[in-house]
Amino acid sequence: MHARTTFDLPLGGRGEGEGGASATVRVGGVPISTLSLRQLINHMLNDGPRRRRAGMPPLLVFDCNGHALSLNATDAKYRADLAQADLVHADGQVIVAASRRYASAPIADRSSTTDMFIDSLPGAAAGQVRYYLLGGTEQVNADCAESITTSTPGLALAGRRNGFWSADEEDAVIAQINAAAPDILWVGTGKPREQAFCVRNRHRIKAGWIVTCGGLFNYITGDYPRAPQWMQRSGLEWLHRMATNPRHLAWRYLTTNPHALWLIWKHRRG
Repeated sequence: MHARTTFDLPLGGRGEGEGGASATVRVGGVPISTLSLRQLINHMLNDGPRRRRAGMPPLLVFDCNGHALSLNATDAKYRADLAQADLVHADGQVIVAASRRYASAPIADRSSTTDMFIDSLPGAAAGQVRYYLLGGTEQVNADCAESITTSTPGLALAGRRNGFWSADEEDAVIAQINAAAPDILWVGTGKPREQAFCVRNRHRIKAGWIVTCGGLFNYITGDYPRAPQWMQRSGLEWLHRMATNPRHLAWRYLTTNPHALWLIWKHRRG
């Protein structure tokens, strides 16, 4: 079993255990960090370059939403991979709401991967923190890279690559990433593939942080429209996603959302 990394909290955040490890609460059977979105971003921008420069193993940062809760309960391989994360953050508003109702402490706020990425761009540019984008189709990946470098003056990417490769090509993918030596590697190939890739290759990848991000690049390019703010705040972003992309998402949400709610209830006492 991989030993979880201990790190200091930014901005005076709460810690527990020796070394000030990030405080977590269990939601639906999964330990979730209580860090706020801003704390998470600040820590990433400070710790990612430090770890990369020191040649330390990358920190694995995975997201959790209703889909993740359901997969954790039904897919043994995904559950084992998720357990290897150094930090799991609340990508879904349902996770935050459940923590406030049932957990020993509330999660500060929702840290969706899209917000985490977008809100971190000015700081990454200012601090010369270099990102690598891995995932999406070639067109989506290229358009995402162009969009963020155009909209954020001073932002320099370490590199990028689409999310389609065969098992025989994986060594070459790792070599491309290592040649770029990014501070933050964003992996957007979808659950459970992205978690399996990260765990399988964490000790071969030269990066500071490895962050899973699902369909992030499609949201940046506008291929997937984001929900209005009121839907995001009320935990209804999933409904907007399902309505705008029913062919790919309807069955997933209709099956995993009820299961996730049941898991939250089942594990409500820890």
